[in-house]
Amino acid sequence: MEYVIEMLNITKEFPGIIANDDVTLQLKKGEIHALLGENGAGKSTLMSILFGLYQPNKGCIKINGEEVKINNPLDANDHAIGMVHQHFKLVHNFTVLENIVLGIEPTKNGKLFLNEARERVLELSKQYHLNVNPDALISDITVGMQQRVEILKMLYRNNNILIFDEPTAVLTPQEIIELLKIMKNLISEGKSIIFITHKLNEIKEVANRCTILRKGKYIDTVNVDEVSKEDLSRMMVGRDVNFEVEKSEIPLGDVILEVKNLSYALHETHKKVLDNISFDIHAGEIVCVAGIDGNGQSELVYALTGMLEHTDGKVFMHGEDISKHSVRKRIEGGMAHIPEDRHKHGLVLDYSLEENIILKNYFHKEISSKGFLKFKNIRERANQLIEKFDIRSGQGAISNTRGMSGGNQQKVIIAREVSQESDLLIAVQPIRGLDVGAIEFVHKQLVAQRNNNSAVLLISLELEEVMSVSDRILVIYEGEIVANVRPEDITVEELGLYMSGSKRGVGYEK
Repeated sequence: MEYVIEMLNITKEFPGIIANDDVTLQLKKGEIHALLGENGAGKSTLMSILFGLYQPNKGCIKINGEEVKINNPLDANDHAIGMVHQHFKLVHNFTVLENIVLGIEPTKNGKLFLNEARERVLELSKQYHLNVNPDALISDITVGMQQRVEILKMLYRNNNILIFDEPTAVLTPQEIIELLKIMKNLISEGKSIIFITHKLNEIKEVANRCTILRKGKYIDTVNVDEVSKEDLSRMMVGRDVNFEVEKSEIPLGDVILEVKNLSYALHETHKKVLDNISFDIHAGEIVCVAGIDGNGQSELVYALTGMLEHTDGKVFMHGEDISKHSVRKRIEGGMAHIPEDRHKHGLVLDYSLEENIILKNYFHKEISSKGFLKFKNIRERANQLIEKFDIRSGQGAISNTRGMSGGNQQKVIIAREVSQESDLLIAVQPIRGLDVGAIEFVHKQLVAQRNNNSAVLLISLELEEVMSVSDRILVIYEGEIVANVRPEDITVEELGLYMSGSKRGVGYEK
């Protein structure tokens, strides 16, 4: 059997950690080969070696049976290898076209000539059903569209080996369906794909074979149609994973959060993004806001957490009007927040893990005194949470957060917010980028918060999560709450009708 890519006995060490320990991966021509593993299992490191970003300590890479040395991404491109990174490598104030040609700009006498490049981009966009406007600014397009730009960058460079690193972690369910279709199209055009993921449904849907890593070690390579999701999860985490969320009925407590006639309009256009929203959440319940992305969920969270000043209406916590309170005052009042964008609002990437853990309570007496930090207490606190939340990093509490895997960065935020013992936890896409074992753990934490007489407001795009975790579902459509239902009283299909605006609940008719 001839493989287009062979990574044989690859070992890569970083300070304090062996990221890849004698790993072998072989890619056949014309296949989608899934690379599966927990957060921090070494998947991205292995692919960064193939793309020339890292050099292995041991092992070799063969392309079409011949051993090669890939010193940098330019070498990888010369070997027709392209990569869509988990966090996109795009210049936000450049256009789509400028990003695609960046590094291989068509020039004549020092001047840019983009007409031919534009035609080729439009041609590729049409051929692969990517539908991207080459003149749009990156800052103005959705995350899903940005990902298409990354794919076009690879196609423009005639890459035949395509690496997708966690490509669905930041996409809406609709965008995921589109991306999986695009991947199948690419295969039918003769490309070969390595697909890093820990979403088992996606592997079952598009992958031919799957290589599993665990804690940096090679576990097995299997034919996807010969194994179940349970088999894959067992190989990935080394134990059985419970896909059911276990929660018992508990009596509701007092109202923790009350939102009355909340509205928010854009300053420039005066268009209403939130329109007269009212709801409440009691202690002892998980209320989920479900909806298609872009229907006002982000603005609702920003208004509740104090990151955005709403136009009308009031927000009450424990009966007190907090509408004008600062972010810090809301935190002090018992509000915790797992944000949607972990890099923008969740972490300071150039701080250490332990510094990120204390971002919200550095001024508490157990953490600082008279303006001086108590480093021994900070380290102890960080080590406790690292152990409890299974946060994996090369150097423990002093690890630089930027160098950690996306899933482990997410665990740092979850550890910090859940450990605050708050009265209200606002969790936005908390399982984004997490593996099945970590998802099981996070859902247990949300249920534990609820059982501990806290209120949980969950914002999720994952229908499976919405139906299994929530006690009550609020559906948001075009900035309005259009339904207030219990998961046991509704089907997924009905929920989809509410989310698309085709149906409204009783009392929510216009």
